Amino acid sequence: MNSILVVSAIVLLVLLFFKVPVYISVLGGSIVYFVLNPKVSAVVFAQQAITGTESISLLAIPFFVCAGIMMNYTGVTSRIMDFCSVMTGRMQGGLAQVNVLLSTLMGGLSGSNLADAAMEAKMLVPEMERKGFSKEFSTVVTAASSMITPLIPPGISMILYGCIANVSIGKLFMSGLGVGTLLCVTMMLVVRMVSKKRGYAPLRTEKITAKEFGAAAKPAILPLCLPIIIIGGIRMGVFTATEAGAVAIIYAVLLGILYREMHWKDMMRGLKETVCTTSSIMLIVSAACVFSWILTKERIPQQLTEWIVGTIHNKYVFLLIVNVFLLIVGMFIEGNASMIILVPLLAPIAASYGIDQIQFAMVYIFNNAIGALSPPMGTLMFVTCGITKCKTAAFIKEAVPFYILLVINLLILTYIPIFSTGLVHLFY
Repeated sequence: MNSILVVSAIVLLVLLFFKVPVYISVLGGSIVYFVLNPKVSAVVFAQQAITGTESISLLAIPFFVCAGIMMNYTGVTSRIMDFCSVMTGRMQGGLAQVNVLLSTLMGGLSGSNLADAAMEAKMLVPEMERKGFSKEFSTVVTAASSMITPLIPPGISMILYGCIANVSIGKLFMSGLGVGTLLCVTMMLVVRMVSKKRGYAPLRTEKITAKEFGAAAKPAILPLCLPIIIIGGIRMGVFTATEAGAVAIIYAVLLGILYREMHWKDMMRGLKETVCTTSSIMLIVSAACVFSWILTKERIPQQLTEWIVGTIHNKYVFLLIVNVFLLIVGMFIEGNASMIILVPLLAPIAASYGIDQIQFAMVYIFNNAIGALSPPMGTLMFVTCGITKCKTAAFIKEAVPFYILLVINLLILTYIPIFSTGLVHLFY
């Protein structure tokens, strides 16, 4: 391996270790490569940084980010939460179950796990504490359930993966429904077990009446139609995944007008948040594209493919090694950055083993989601703990049952493809 590339990679890792922002760390490692390698023109650095963000498919990111933010200003969140309370009211764990179901349904509206985690940490955790839940458990449930968000369409991770690996975003969205539902159901079972052991009571004991169900479901029907509109429109060829983001924005604004809860100031504030969030994502994309070009120039993907295929002759062993590797990487590197660097390396190798590209995509995205919850640099952990003032050590101890659950789900997705490909084969 080129010694200059080794030095570049070391600089990148050191900067990440000292908690320098991800895009600066990746750019720093790339700059070292260009400075120490005079044979490569510095113009290439600027070209790759710019062209890496010019894909039309990437327009879906600001569109869906904007749609999700606008939903928060239209009163949708409170309507969905009331509906979740009615649906899970008799389940052991009460508000904790509401938390999980709310994350799942909001995942179909926001696409951003950090936004979802921050919103629920502010809205639900104080109420959960008043109902007798511990701060640690409330925070963990909020962070863990927010992992479902990138798995439910229109998750930003699926859009990025589709652009990088040239995989149908529509098929990834369809697969995400099955994977997200699997995680939602299993997480609710874990919440029930813990709640039963600790005596966390349900919200209600009497059966819900048809009138109560109708009163809670009616305000939530229109927001919950958005994922159906997105996937249905893509599948029927009415619009592309990118255009679906624009449709989602229009739909969110129309809901705001219908509910009379979105004002001009809210719209301006939402647009400002969209610009800030999109900028942070695209800076990482731009920086990672430069480093990805360096890896390609040095033929690292080809060499890695040859070595792995020549060494590992069983695709199941390969998948196990990839899972362990991605879990470790996810502890230290932000998911979107690692995706842009590693997917061009790993996706072709997975294809050479005959692994379904949709299955491998969801396994990869699921690993990224676990990384967002894992110490020492788990973003979901820090966002929720920062809002609820929960100590990190207490969070990690409380999260052990959820870590076990996530590993079990990961193994299911890895070795039972139907959970990630079943809906895709059914509808496509």
